[in-house]
Amino acid sequence: MAETSDTRTPAQIEADIKRRREVLAETLDEIGVRVHPKTIVGDAKAKVAANVDHTLGRAYVQVNRVVSDVKAQFVDEEGAPRLDRVVPVALVAVGVVGLLVLSGTRRRRS
Repeated sequence: MAETSDTRTPAQIEADIKRRREVLAETLDEIGVRVHPKTIVGDAKAKVAANVDHTLGRAYVQVNRVVSDVKAQFVDEEGAPRLDRVVPVALVAVGVVGLLVLSGTRRRRS
């Protein structure tokens, strides 16, 4: 059971009430800032930006990994090109470009 007798003076009680009011006012100001539409929008934008940064970082790592794997297919340990793999790929690329050019000129003639 709580004690009903208070040994504080009226001045001390008034000081406690004043301090509590100041704390409550500060808390209400903070709540007002947190629920303000601009704050909510700003927080949402910050979360989206963080998620985009995280996703882009993961994508960058994946792309780097793929590029390294592809490079390893065409370059030996010393950094010299592996001609046994580069030449066939280059021939296929030239063939595809040639076919695209030929098909483009045939369409224009028609």
